[in-house]
Amino acid sequence: MDNYSINTKCVQAGYRPGNGEPRQIPIIQSTTFKYDTSEDMAKLFDLEAEGYFYTRLQNPTNDYVAAKIAKLEGGSAAMLTSSGQAATFMALFNICEAGSHIVASSSIYGGSFNLIAHTLKKMGIESTFVSPDATEEELNAAFKDNTRAMFGESIANPALTVLDIELFAKVAHEHGVPLIVDNTFPTPINLRPIEWGADIVTHSTTKYMDGHGAGVGGCIVDSGNFDWMAHADKYPGLTTKDDTYHGIVYAEKFGNEGAYITKATSQLMRDLGCIQSPQNAYLLNLGLESLHVRVPRHCENALAVAKFLQGHDKVNFVTYPLLEGDRYYDRAMKYLKNGACGVVSFEIKGGREAALKFMKSLKLWAIETHVADARSCCLNPATATHRQMNDEQLKECGITAGLIRLSCGIEDKEDLIKDIENALNEV
Repeated sequence: MDNYSINTKCVQAGYRPGNGEPRQIPIIQSTTFKYDTSEDMAKLFDLEAEGYFYTRLQNPTNDYVAAKIAKLEGGSAAMLTSSGQAATFMALFNICEAGSHIVASSSIYGGSFNLIAHTLKKMGIESTFVSPDATEEELNAAFKDNTRAMFGESIANPALTVLDIELFAKVAHEHGVPLIVDNTFPTPINLRPIEWGADIVTHSTTKYMDGHGAGVGGCIVDSGNFDWMAHADKYPGLTTKDDTYHGIVYAEKFGNEGAYITKATSQLMRDLGCIQSPQNAYLLNLGLESLHVRVPRHCENALAVAKFLQGHDKVNFVTYPLLEGDRYYDRAMKYLKNGACGVVSFEIKGGREAALKFMKSLKLWAIETHVADARSCCLNPATATHRQMNDEQLKECGITAGLIRLSCGIEDKEDLIKDIENALNEV
């Protein structure tokens, strides 16, 4: 499929049926798999043969879909997880351990911020947060001898800051660590971070990839480009013997293209069990088949809504990367030439009280703890997804009390704008 366009890959990558086999990917709804001999199964446990023995680690349906996402992102291998949060955690924990340090953009999803700043800290993994607009000098200053990963979101949720992937990758590589980029909002339709130097890409597949609010899930994609053996002292989990698998050295046995995902599957998924259900993987694939059709419509609607809000007298400011005058417009024109995403953030005059009144007055837009759905939805992050943060942390993430996050669906844009206009009239 490498020679086909991303549009064709959305529909056909990952699974190619043989003669007389199902045209749609089969749902392998089984926990276990039968083998004729113990020797056959032993080869699987020793990572000497390909196959399946327990769905907690791997499942054929999941692997078909993971392979499709790997093709879409231009990666060498991928693994589905139970949620986007699981993907972020496992992507980091696969190369970090107690005593490690992470450099992360401060402008990221609230749950990811909490994971890195607090939960991983309890596990002995420290972190330093940097501005997505930090200079090269400032980024360099954040690194320590024990830094093992750099993390950011291509388009941050909900501040909509655009990460300078090329710069972050340059700095990360100068310090001998991989750059991990959450690419949930643009999706590979609009941006492929690996092409700009990212080493590992994560997704909350719950969002645009599924696109219909049907199944929670996540994905990790490895570029296959990071040379683990060149930095062997930093990543012993990949470059030294794993005694739980008879002394296998992942980087030697599977190379740069397969080491990272193989370790994440055979070690972390084995022990933590954050597997995506085969049924959810099947639903995810249905979403992926129309991703290239839906994403442009989301972006078209979002830009129209942003332009409407930009000139409204009840709005303090509007944030959308491809809106002329946006602080990230120039950077977006570099990385997001095909479009940004369907999410628009704006601050309504009157603060939190006005925000809640506005949302209550909407008819088409639903108040949900969700985003990137075919149906339009909204929320006030300060009272929802980011309510665990203090005022200083909210400010670092670019969030104010009156900020409203709109997720533009694929309805008619004129209907969406009219609904917003009517709700603003009620404030």
